[in-house]
Amino acid sequence: MADTRDWVPAGVDTATPNVARIYDYWLGGNHNFEKDRTTADHLERTLPWIRQSVRLNRAFLGRAVRFMIAQGIRQFLDLGAGIPTVGNVHEIARREAPDARVVYVDKEAVAVAHGELMLAGDDRSAVLHADVRDVAGVLGSAEVRRLIDFSEPVGLLCMLLLHWIPDEDDPAGLVRAYQEPLAPGSLLAFTHISADAHQESFAVASDQMAARRGEVPHTRSHDEVLGLLGDLTLVEPGLVGCGSWRPAGPTDIAEDPAWNELIYAGVARKS
Repeated sequence: MADTRDWVPAGVDTATPNVARIYDYWLGGNHNFEKDRTTADHLERTLPWIRQSVRLNRAFLGRAVRFMIAQGIRQFLDLGAGIPTVGNVHEIARREAPDARVVYVDKEAVAVAHGELMLAGDDRSAVLHADVRDVAGVLGSAEVRRLIDFSEPVGLLCMLLLHWIPDEDDPAGLVRAYQEPLAPGSLLAFTHISADAHQESFAVASDQMAARRGEVPHTRSHDEVLGLLGDLTLVEPGLVGCGSWRPAGPTDIAEDPAWNELIYAGVARKS
């Protein structure tokens, strides 16, 4: 039966699982539907570490934003931002720099609708409903032109995004296209699921998503993820497991050390 809650935008397909809503569910959010929850629970039986991994990803986001703020960045473009939940980019950034500006981009209608409600009255943040593969449309949008000054460094965020871009859509070219107009000193923070561990489990999970008409991720090796960065220079400690990128405390890492390495993470600088 279709979901009829009043926060659901008209035309949203609630019968097909959606990555942004599954992620919201794993993080403890409530902007998801029954099909998202049952799919998430099914995937978790195949990948029992997945819920912990997305929480490590969220913790890395906070560390990356704080690192960018420390480097002097005051404007952020969050690609594939997902559904707003605890610890959003503008909240993290403004604890350190109250003047920080943020544009969130996502193609998921529920994410955009909830973002618009959350950011109502905030003239230093905006949410853009767009497919990140439309680079010209994103960078030329009214929201980006109002809040992002391309003559100054930008913090570009691609959290658990690039593995949804298949090779035929040229993810390396996408990274390059977003970086080209940015000022030197701009930083890219990203996470990407790995094909270097649990390959059989990932294959089973991908088949499960396909069977439920959901999007299927494109896992990549360490070298393949490095290849997406082009001429960008990784800052220390380089491309490492999500929980191993400058952890600041016990909440940034998993109890099982192996779980810290299941998602690659890095921050790269434009020279």
